[in-house]
Amino acid sequence: MNLAHDFLAALRTPSLMGQFTPRQWDTVIRLARASDLTARLAVLARQADVWAHIPEGPRRHLRAAELMCERQHVELGYEVKEIGLALSSLGGPVVLLKGAAYVRAGLAAGWGRASSDVDILVPRELLQDAESLLLLKGWTSSSKSAYDQRYYREWMHELPPMTHMKRGTVLDVHHAILPLTARLHPSSAQLLAAALPFDDGTGLLHLQPVDMVLHSATHLVHEGEFEQGLRGLVDLDSLLGEWSAQPGFWAELVARADALGLARPLFHALRQVHRHLGTHMPEEVLADVAALPGARPGRWALWWMDAMWARVLRAHHPMLNDRWTGVAREFMYLRGHWLRMPPGLLLRHLARKGWLGLTRPDASGEASKDSAADQPGQHTQT
Repeated sequence: MNLAHDFLAALRTPSLMGQFTPRQWDTVIRLARASDLTARLAVLARQADVWAHIPEGPRRHLRAAELMCERQHVELGYEVKEIGLALSSLGGPVVLLKGAAYVRAGLAAGWGRASSDVDILVPRELLQDAESLLLLKGWTSSSKSAYDQRYYREWMHELPPMTHMKRGTVLDVHHAILPLTARLHPSSAQLLAAALPFDDGTGLLHLQPVDMVLHSATHLVHEGEFEQGLRGLVDLDSLLGEWSAQPGFWAELVARADALGLARPLFHALRQVHRHLGTHMPEEVLADVAALPGARPGRWALWWMDAMWARVLRAHHPMLNDRWTGVAREFMYLRGHWLRMPPGLLLRHLARKGWLGLTRPDASGEASKDSAADQPGQHTQT
């Protein structure tokens, strides 16, 4: 849409921000806030050396977001050290995921990246031990209902979110990158075996480059809520920009997607990051991914999915809505659940949530469509 053009232009070609009019900035700031990308724009403007050319009003908004993000990163550093200490005796790998990993590794994806909670990946056989060690250090489960506890522990790929009793920080402890009930089952053992250490003395690890890209792509494509979908695309664009020049990167990425069974999410993610952000990639890469078994949907399914992605991956602001936006969001919400659960479990789960919505609308957040139990890991920014 025309209203989104300037915002996407700022993300794709930051130097253009030096030419924006106050009216253009009004739209850009609104959309950046809705996408949680305001601090990112501030960083990009400085890197493009156009900061001084931005009018004072929008510059204040950008600077405020930048300062808040910088504070989050300082707090994140402290939290990561505490997690490393708490799990130092676990006896197995502890891998930082998503925003925390981007920031701590100093990657471009971490520039201006809000990350107020932490996600980690541990071996499933050490999940109980990890939970016990964290409980001893003040983290406690934030999901109180018996159903939510069962939902996470029997069906999902993580423990119920843990909150520190004193600091109020949130920690998601994963044993896989997709739920146990999902249709795809990438090997956590392979991801953990290839993880690389940080150089910060915490003893924590991060995914190797191709695995970090695949996790970003899978997280984006398998979500059911897309309020931060555009930020997910920006993450992926940054990760690809970081490593795509390395010899053999693209071939390794395609081979790894095949080995982990993640060809379909990689196909969709690469297609959409190129369509929305113009991410550069060799022409043969998407064809190579599409040639993998199960990667490319049929012609009409692809047409439909492109139409849905076009609406859910734009900034979530009323000024960008059209007559199909609501349909797209509901469809993708149901699709996300469909990818995560078999039909019987999905029907029971949605029926329960629907019933709670009618009978107990204030029941500790359970009835909310974006509750922690309904969309694991989406309770805070990651």
